[in-house]
Amino acid sequence: MLEELRITGLGVIEDTTLPLTRGMNVITGETGAGKTMVVTGLGLLFGGRADAGRVRADPGRATVEGRLRLPPHAAKAVAARVADAGAEPDDDGSLLLSRAVTVEGRSRAHVGGRAVPVSLLAEVGELVVAVHGQSDQLRLLRPAEQRSSLDRFAGPEHEKLLVEFRELFARWRGVADELADRKRNVRDRAQEAELLKLGLDEITRVDPQIGEDEELRIEAQRLEHAEGLRTAAQLAHQAIAGGGEVDSEDATTMISTARRSLDAQSAVDPKLGEYAARLDEAAALIGDVSVELSAYLASLDADPARLQTIYERRATLRQLTRKYADDVDGVIAWAERAKERLSLLDTSDEALEEMERELQRLAGEVAVLASRLRAARREAAVHFAEQVTVELAGLAMPHARVEFVVAARGAGEHSLEVDGEQCGVTADGADEVELRLLAHPGAPSLPIQRGASGGELSRVMLAIEVVFAGVGGPPTLVFDEVDSGVGGTAAVEIGRRLARLARNHQVLVVTHLPQVAAFADRHLVVAKDTSGAITTSGVRVVEETERSRELARMLAGLPDSDLGIAHAEELLSVAQRERAG
Repeated sequence: MLEELRITGLGVIEDTTLPLTRGMNVITGETGAGKTMVVTGLGLLFGGRADAGRVRADPGRATVEGRLRLPPHAAKAVAARVADAGAEPDDDGSLLLSRAVTVEGRSRAHVGGRAVPVSLLAEVGELVVAVHGQSDQLRLLRPAEQRSSLDRFAGPEHEKLLVEFRELFARWRGVADELADRKRNVRDRAQEAELLKLGLDEITRVDPQIGEDEELRIEAQRLEHAEGLRTAAQLAHQAIAGGGEVDSEDATTMISTARRSLDAQSAVDPKLGEYAARLDEAAALIGDVSVELSAYLASLDADPARLQTIYERRATLRQLTRKYADDVDGVIAWAERAKERLSLLDTSDEALEEMERELQRLAGEVAVLASRLRAARREAAVHFAEQVTVELAGLAMPHARVEFVVAARGAGEHSLEVDGEQCGVTADGADEVELRLLAHPGAPSLPIQRGASGGELSRVMLAIEVVFAGVGGPPTLVFDEVDSGVGGTAAVEIGRRLARLARNHQVLVVTHLPQVAAFADRHLVVAKDTSGAITTSGVRVVEETERSRELARMLAGLPDSDLGIAHAEELLSVAQRERAG
């Protein structure tokens, strides 16, 4: 959960700290006081887009800092990703996050005191926090978002099925595009294939081997300098093993003399025995070198015919490297690539027929998976609609009902027969998904944006968010004025629903409704200060009588009204009993 949030230099907020708690945290304040800056700050902290226009001119930098206590199910994934970036949590297990934005638009991010890319904050945010606001409500009115939301609700097994479908769809379309390209560019492909065949024929005749050019260079160098090499090897062999014309002791004899001399005195000083043993090792090594030098001398052959053959072979290889690559290994790699390319350029009737068969096979598999995907969506749609309808009943819409309509998409660019019906297929399947509302019995089923009033739409969207949150997701949920356009009994029910979510999540709610604020475990108020030359805002925790006065202000605009305070205390009492229950 998010334990603390500090915001400086952002909008009307000069410098303020929000101490947050488990359960339900409510943020209230007068219009224009800066409540939305709290949500903006959260967005920045978790990798959102930086808007330099919101940075205060003095000090010219906006900073948002947060202390995150990682929940067990997210701790491992977050810790691993953070460790990859070179950062680490504090000793108490909490993680410090920071984001700074300047008036010039430059942005910097830190995790655990280490500078990191802003994208890392976004990755952490996806695991620990979800922000639901009025913009999300508008987003959910789009059919594509409704389909995506239904897929998310359907669970991990459905997500696996969707991934499998997308991979198969990509293969199907890839084969289709390749086949169309082959048919469309037959002449160009034939010319390219002919050039590749000529190159492959030339390389095949020469038959170069990996590393051959370097091996030939070394052999040619040995043959060219055979006499000099022979003289050097002979002198070295004579110095080691004797047998030369010069009358002098060889290395083997001298080492043997030295060993015997040391052995004679090793009984007096064992150290000399150690030296003698090491000379034995040296004698064995020199003996090995002597044998190898003899074999080397025997292998040296100043063969002019062989040297001429090497010259000719190297010239042939150079012809290949001038045309196809920098060295022989590159020529061989070019040939491999050319073979692969030729297999793709084949425009023979047999090749096209084989591709047609593969295309038909993949199309059949796509249709089967699309049918399974549609069945899974329809099953999830029933459960989703049932749960949202239950929530609507508790939000003073007892006769309303929602339904997810999953229907075949109309025929389009890529069409297949799915479940006996011709329909368009995309990477998301063959379905059109639409969320509909039946406002009351007998009412027509209409898209939610047409079937609900402003207040009803807010309640429908909140019910949807409650259902989404109930199937898991991040541990911290932020609701930014999702209760807009709602009042009365429905407002109390919204507060009750959010309090219920707070039993298993940390919930942050920005609201203007006292009925919602009464359910808070911690109540934070954003207040403006207009005493100076520049208006600023700060956040404070309100408790006891201060809280009653804040609710009274929200109820009637009169924080000192006895009737307002009495009503506020009654709301707090109701909320307390609900939370206890």
